[in-house]
Amino acid sequence: MAVFSGDWVLAFGVLGNIISFMVYLAPMPTFYQIYKKKSSEGFQSVPYVVALFSAMLWMYYAFLKSDNTTLLITINSVGCFIETIYIFFYLFYAPKKVQTIKLILLLIVCGFGLIILSNQLLVKASERVHVVGWICLVFSLCVFIAPLGILRQVIRTKSVEYMPFLLSFFLTISAVMWFFYGLLLKDYNIAIPNVLGFSFGVIQMVLYVIYKNGDKSDKKKLPEIPKKIIILEEHKIPKLTEQIIDIVKISALINSEKIPEVSQPINDGIEEAREHQNMPKDIEVKM
Repeated sequence: MAVFSGDWVLAFGVLGNIISFMVYLAPMPTFYQIYKKKSSEGFQSVPYVVALFSAMLWMYYAFLKSDNTTLLITINSVGCFIETIYIFFYLFYAPKKVQTIKLILLLIVCGFGLIILSNQLLVKASERVHVVGWICLVFSLCVFIAPLGILRQVIRTKSVEYMPFLLSFFLTISAVMWFFYGLLLKDYNIAIPNVLGFSFGVIQMVLYVIYKNGDKSDKKKLPEIPKKIIILEEHKIPKLTEQIIDIVKISALINSEKIPEVSQPINDGIEEAREHQNMPKDIEVKM
């Protein structure tokens, strides 16, 4: 029975390594876009720094535990390598590097360093693996809770643009593999977080199925809008032109100097009357 259980542990561990490796490669299209733009502006470095910190924590836990943790060490060492490349690539094209560097110093240098120092100096050797295991468990739960913001955005916008289906699918399958790996090893620090990871993965895929046609329907509606505007403008142009012409005519009549033209004959008539009647010129005629 122990051999049979060991075979299943190996099988789930190997599958977990393969699927997790595919998850690590999932951001490649994002970095291809960064390479084409020659700028990482608009993209966030937080997921990659957090993923690096998580991989380092699990490696430390695996080294402390030492038994049946080879597969845990292999995938997290690969994760550390890939995430480090992502971060350096991001920094190379980042217009503002200060925030990312601060996050690295805070989380990787200070955070991880503090965990190691405090664990080595303040915790008994027999309890160190349990303490780091709880830290890994809590941090993994926080990582799995992080996509709640994306789920809220999908529901609000009714768009799955920022939630690729394949990534959600592989994360869900990966959670299943690592759950059974931890369960068979009776390592609940590995098993428990993946229950939450599986749950959120299923929710993401359900939301994707619900809202996957949201973008397409919007794109189909968009071309109709300019056509309607053009038709309305074609009908309204003659009427608007006539109204503009009428307004111009009225303003021209109001602003034209017609009063002097009318008053000129009157003044001429007054001058003639003065000449005939020998009236003094200083007499004004009030009208």
